[in-house]
Amino acid sequence: MVNMGKLGKKDVKHVAKLAKLELTSGEIDKFSKQLSEIISYVEELDGVNTSKIEPTSQTTGLENVAREDERKPDDCLSQEEALSGTDKTHNGYFVVPRIFEARSEK
Repeated sequence: MVNMGKLGKKDVKHVAKLAKLELTSGEIDKFSKQLSEIISYVEELDGVNTSKIEPTSQTTGLENVAREDERKPDDCLSQEEALSGTDKTHNGYFVVPRIFEARSEK
């Protein structure tokens, strides 16, 4: 990994601008130091020899802990029950305000 060295105030200001953050000069100094320490730590990790470590995507050994998707009739509302809480329906459906305008044909 390329040695990034110390992250300067200019770099912090640039990142803050990209993130649309307004930072005080004190915050810029503080974050410059903190981000430089983080980069140094990442560079240190990059130097660790992991050639004899087997790659893994997870470490717990758990597999498929989610339940099967199944419909339970007792947990469902009937159409009539679902529509009973609204004032506006049409042919068995909810009526909601339009959010898109119709396109006119040219």
